[in-house]
Amino acid sequence: MLAAVPLHAQNPAAPPLVVATPPPDATATAPAEAPTARGAADGAIITRKDARTITLKIPAPRGQIVDREGEPIAQNQVAYQVALQFRQFENADRDFVINWARTRLDLLQTLVKNLAPTTDDELYEHYRHRRWLPLLVTGQISEKEARAIESKLTSGLVLNPLYRRFYPHGDMAAHIIGYSGSVGKLPTGPINFNEPMWEESEGRAGLEKIYNTQLTGDAGMKKLLFDESGNKLLEEQVKRPRPGGTLVTTLDLDWQLLAEKILRNGCRRGAFVVIDVVTGEVLVMASRPSFDLNRFTPGISETEFKELEADPSTPLYGRAFQSAYPPASSYKPVVALAALNNGVVTEDSTIDCPAAISIGRAVFNNWSKIPEGSITVKRALARSCNTWFYQIGIKTGPAAFLNLSRRLGFGERTGLPLIGETPGLVPSDEWMLKHEKRRILDGDTANLSIGQGSLLASPLQVAQAMAGIANGGALPKLHLMRQVQDTRGRVIQAPVPERKNWLGVDAKAVEIVREGMSEVVNAGGGTGQSAGLSYTTLCGKTGTAQWGPKAKNQRLAWFAGFLPEDNPRYSFAVLYEGRPGETVSGGRMAAPMVKKFFEGIKDDIKEIIAPPKKALIVVDETLAGAKPAVDGDPAEGDSIAKTPVEGPLKALPVEALETGAEPEEIKPATPRPVRALPVGEDEVIEENVEEP
Repeated sequence: MLAAVPLHAQNPAAPPLVVATPPPDATATAPAEAPTARGAADGAIITRKDARTITLKIPAPRGQIVDREGEPIAQNQVAYQVALQFRQFENADRDFVINWARTRLDLLQTLVKNLAPTTDDELYEHYRHRRWLPLLVTGQISEKEARAIESKLTSGLVLNPLYRRFYPHGDMAAHIIGYSGSVGKLPTGPINFNEPMWEESEGRAGLEKIYNTQLTGDAGMKKLLFDESGNKLLEEQVKRPRPGGTLVTTLDLDWQLLAEKILRNGCRRGAFVVIDVVTGEVLVMASRPSFDLNRFTPGISETEFKELEADPSTPLYGRAFQSAYPPASSYKPVVALAALNNGVVTEDSTIDCPAAISIGRAVFNNWSKIPEGSITVKRALARSCNTWFYQIGIKTGPAAFLNLSRRLGFGERTGLPLIGETPGLVPSDEWMLKHEKRRILDGDTANLSIGQGSLLASPLQVAQAMAGIANGGALPKLHLMRQVQDTRGRVIQAPVPERKNWLGVDAKAVEIVREGMSEVVNAGGGTGQSAGLSYTTLCGKTGTAQWGPKAKNQRLAWFAGFLPEDNPRYSFAVLYEGRPGETVSGGRMAAPMVKKFFEGIKDDIKEIIAPPKKALIVVDETLAGAKPAVDGDPAEGDSIAKTPVEGPLKALPVEALETGAEPEEIKPATPRPVRALPVGEDEVIEENVEEP
């Protein structure tokens, strides 16, 4: 007989499934002497009213969520709950049963902190209808806590094992991963067929919810047989539980942890996104502040949840993809690309840029409030000159650069499996007529040309647009899930790289914009010099946005771009959300965070962007009467003779093959509505200073 489940070495995916039967209790005076033990096959000529055959469900462990290399992000661990295990009492009245239970609960109260409140009625009703099964009387405790109290439990108190969801990195990627929660309380009253042995769980947010079907395994089944004296005659596992599948995300655990560390040290509120330009995979999507997912396991109290909701820093809000901000000057490369593509300017065109220009009754200032003189498009990008973009935006026309914005992914959800992703906003004449009672005017166009006005985007959308500019020909379709595997490791779902939109822009125009973005970081006077890297050329664009009501005087700092310049592989966007009244700029706040991140993964990036090693074909190089080839090139040696001789073999490089596959659809997540903050024609727009 077993008084408590022993804490021997266990597989976290398969805790010991035990329903304990306690030993005789010397303190129990009501029970009569127990009859001779019977076997499961014994017969009887009288009805055994207290005998039971019980079939229970063994809830399956949820599948894991892992990063691209298989490192766990969400997994399971064994936890315990202390339970009352009643004996079979002969002719026991209500008072006896309650006193028996209360004696043990009083002892337990000195051992654990999370003893669940239990009424006398609940104790007696459980004895009447469910005494063969343990009555859980505490919340979940860890294995360490269980080990500490195991030897102190008296007869009638047992440790009941179960699976518990565990997030090893706490608040990392919390807004993406989500959390699980209990499906419902365990039943009371008479025992039903196939009741769960402990509370089952389901996904409540994030990937846990979106992929709940794939993560939910198949339950097992267990049969128990008790005689009329409460003795267990049979315990048989009829069906083993099968764990859920494994979700392999595109996230890189080390990169994600580094990005979140940099955000913690660099800002109070912000976001960081990194995307693979070639595959469309999202490797980093971090939001600050975040929240500890383990607070939701197995469930969060109403008080704690309300505290999170009421927190002024809004930790439950995923700024990387749920927010809608003015993209500010990070949007200027889009306007420049549209102007170049439409022939409004060329690489060598110069535009005179005063300190301010007047449009209608409004004055539109340069961010530095000083004139820049006659400058080209690349210099305008490097200096982030507002007056250049006011003039060129109006000449190009809002339709041209706003339509290009849409092809770059602005104004619609990315299609990633995210809950509450914002579509952002790219205004149109129809939108303006509905909300502002007028079409887009020149003042609106000037605002839009520097990423202000009613234009709104998330950091994820800005990083996606940078991936399109880096790619040059197409906007890659984004992916957050790399594979879904079954319990045997077989891949049952795996998206492949594909394009989302053709950009339809001239390759030369893209090259000029890239060079201008390189000068932002690497040329004298560039506003993003603080993002320069020691090992490769990074292209970027700073931005500083007016945000929210004017009374709050609150601003945002952006830095977005891609690397390396000659063969872009990764795009990124970093957002720094300033406090009311705080003086911020993209060059001083956001750009240094980008440098810290990419310098922190220097070895990874250098290995990834290194020229690929070509496939080799082995040929006989040293032949009779022939000189060895020079640097592997036979053209530099003599003609190769037909008769081979002994000697070393050299190799000639050949190009690697390219492969392709059909794409697979990912359904978009449920949207969260956002509201635009339009700026009227008469409003004076002035970007904050972006210092090099």
